[in-house]
Amino acid sequence: MVSVNDLESALDHVRADAAGPVAGVFGPASITWQIDREAVIFLGAGRALLLQLAHPWVAAAIAEHSKTLADPIGRFHRTFDIVFPMVFGSLDRALLSSRQLHRRHGMIVGAMPETVGPFAAGSRYCANDIPSLRWVHATLVETALMAHDLIVPPLSSAERERYWTESRLYGALFGLTGTDLPADWAGFAAYNAAMAQSETLTVSAAAREIAAQIFSGARPWLRPPRWYRALTARMLPERLRTGFGFELDERDERAADNALAWIRRVYPKLPDRLRYVGPYQEAQARLRGEPQPDWMVRSLNRLWIGRPQMDARGKG
Repeated sequence: MVSVNDLESALDHVRADAAGPVAGVFGPASITWQIDREAVIFLGAGRALLLQLAHPWVAAAIAEHSKTLADPIGRFHRTFDIVFPMVFGSLDRALLSSRQLHRRHGMIVGAMPETVGPFAAGSRYCANDIPSLRWVHATLVETALMAHDLIVPPLSSAERERYWTESRLYGALFGLTGTDLPADWAGFAAYNAAMAQSETLTVSAAAREIAAQIFSGARPWLRPPRWYRALTARMLPERLRTGFGFELDERDERAADNALAWIRRVYPKLPDRLRYVGPYQEAQARLRGEPQPDWMVRSLNRLWIGRPQMDARGKG
């Protein structure tokens, strides 16, 4: 378990290695900013969610404690309102988000309603459990890079190694220490491969229900398009894709391929104001000394985090 003291110890490490009070944890020279600023990382949002749901503890916690099904847009905003300030916020804002996440996770405790994989009915779960945090962290890190590399020129081997080094610092914002995470990219890749085949990831009935509600639910206006559902399914390990009940036919494959071809053709031509997410643009404005982002960045922030300004909640 990650206690409050554990988290504060990890945050001491973040402060020591951060780019600076204004630049935040990573700063403009980081690979993390280079990847996470791209709007196309949203292509992997469905994959990351499904991988998290494939962990029975995570699925049980979401089923019992989250408003995902009733308020999917709110869930999206709450998630990115934590993630983006960690990445693009000032150092104080990133640390505040880290503490907010830990407090939120501290309230997510319960018991497994049924036996799923290696997790027995009645066994206790907690969102601040280190193995669960490690898996959620891994899904975010791996999927962001996978989505980036679908559209933007892939990172070199050296850049991937640097990206993982920065991701270990990102993990510290979850309360994870150096010993909780693989030492290098090869170790991280091996961890993901092992998890994909492990019974630790077992798609439960609750996970399938949540996934079905999100990807083919009762609200047609919120339903992801066919190509996005197909792409999400294709990005999953085959065993988990089968577990969620996703079947890909020729129409699905063609829809995903056509969408990717169109995005690859159009995306590089977009102006930076549309291509890069609002929180990244707010961070750039902060580095220029501007007191608040302009109207367009505030509008983009409402899309990504549900409010106009990432750093507007004060310091902590």
